[in-house]
Amino acid sequence: MSHLAGIGRVAARHAVPRISAMHIDGVKDSADLARRLDRLRRLAWLLNGAFRLPGIRTRFGVDTLLDLVPGGGDAVQLALSLYIVWEAWRLGVSRSILRRMMLNVAIEASIGLVPIAGDVFDTVFKADLRNMALIDAELRRRA
Repeated sequence: MSHLAGIGRVAARHAVPRISAMHIDGVKDSADLARRLDRLRRLAWLLNGAFRLPGIRTRFGVDTLLDLVPGGGDAVQLALSLYIVWEAWRLGVSRSILRRMMLNVAIEASIGLVPIAGDVFDTVFKADLRNMALIDAELRRRA
């Protein structure tokens, strides 16, 4: 997990990749791209790392709180995670990266169905922050 150390802090402060907005369908200009990426980063951070309990190093987000809601919480969590994947698709992220993002969401959603152990896994796995790191890496590579 060392490759994910501080991923939330990095994603929150990450510079917008310099990429021409002309190459992305539906993106008007570089400012629009920056707004979209910032919105996705904030959503991923809120879902996976916005809160911290005093005395422990692990951060958690709204995903962890949604896990406490029987049945419906997992569905809402899945929908929000899929929204990030959908936005990545709209930004023109490659199919291979989209597959990896879907795999992250599928792993988190399926293991998250297991009571208690799934909740703990979800808190540690942080699929949405992983997916934002994949989006950022893809856009930097294309820049």
